[in-house]
Amino acid sequence: MERTIYREIEATGRVWGLAVILVGFVLAALASFFYVEHYGHIVTGMTNRIVWGLPHVFAIFLIVAASGALNVASIASVFEQKAYRPKARLSALMAMSLLIGGLMILVLDLGRADRILIAATTYNFSSIFAWNLILYTGFLGIAGAYLFAQMSKSVPYAVTRKVGLLAFVWRLALTTGTGSIFGWLVARPGYDAAIMAPMFIAMSFAFGLAMFLLMTSTLCRLSDRPIGDQLMQRLGRLLAVFVAAVLYFTAARHLTNLYTMEHAGFERFTLVDGGIYTTLFWLGQILIGGLLPLAILLLPVFGKSPKAPLVASALVVIGGFAQIYVIVIGGQAYPMEVFPGYEVVTGSGMSGIAEYTPSLPELLLGLGGVAVTLLAVGVGTKTLRILPTNLSDANIG
Repeated sequence: MERTIYREIEATGRVWGLAVILVGFVLAALASFFYVEHYGHIVTGMTNRIVWGLPHVFAIFLIVAASGALNVASIASVFEQKAYRPKARLSALMAMSLLIGGLMILVLDLGRADRILIAATTYNFSSIFAWNLILYTGFLGIAGAYLFAQMSKSVPYAVTRKVGLLAFVWRLALTTGTGSIFGWLVARPGYDAAIMAPMFIAMSFAFGLAMFLLMTSTLCRLSDRPIGDQLMQRLGRLLAVFVAAVLYFTAARHLTNLYTMEHAGFERFTLVDGGIYTTLFWLGQILIGGLLPLAILLLPVFGKSPKAPLVASALVVIGGFAQIYVIVIGGQAYPMEVFPGYEVVTGSGMSGIAEYTPSLPELLLGLGGVAVTLLAVGVGTKTLRILPTNLSDANIG
């Protein structure tokens, strides 16, 4: 086993080409923001009932994945797994980049982005949204300190471990806060569930690790650096555990809702006759994002292939977007019981399933956030010594 050496990636033609494409997506996202800012949200698919649209799906996925992307660094320092240490720097950088991309979408999508300073300095501590703003900014600071501690030769390893432990606890709180946004909205039958918080933690582990696997493989290919098959298999087995946990919490949530008459209507909407939401739930979330990755990662016929973890990771990302779409959009599309015990008449705008069709500006804004994340990782690995020169199995142990 050689000493781990970190080097910046070189700016090759492939790197520049990918950077140009990502910058194009960022510019398209900014153009979409100014278009919506000028004409108003009426040009999007959002309505008075669907107030969180496709950009929120992208933003929440990136924010949830940010917490999970730090998992590799936590395993290295908090749980003393030396084989994960060479990847810890990239793990911290990815966590910060994912959160920055997600927050960019939120700031540009909610409207009045110029008032972000007011939101950052004036807090209503009775609101879970205010708490999440503190959690997000705190996470960026702690993850940045964690990355600095890993890279600095003057910081003792004992201090790095303590910062890593703080980052581990903080990211659990962050994801709990994100899940609680939905779990505490008791007025909506699709959200009202305390299990949302632990389910979002499991989702963060799966989504973050999947993104980390895909990004690590891409960076190693772009910089012509070896990456071991056993390393990928080890991370793939860990991903299988997280995917199984997501399926478990999903099943527990829906079985609990089916047991109570209060949520029976929403469960029928999601599981049976919800149209696109039912399709996304069974085909996107359960099959593509759950069962297929487990089969690829655990069955011997697939599990020994070096590409199996990457294929499974891509499926988990697709399934993750489907899951969050069903939670965010489906939960708003199902009507609220505005006046318990009374029927809301047709024509009031509050009865029936709300319609929603994502618009092109919404899609471009979401993709722009993903591009910002990828650019941040790329700039970080280009300017800082983040990525090891050798991630082969013989070198990492």
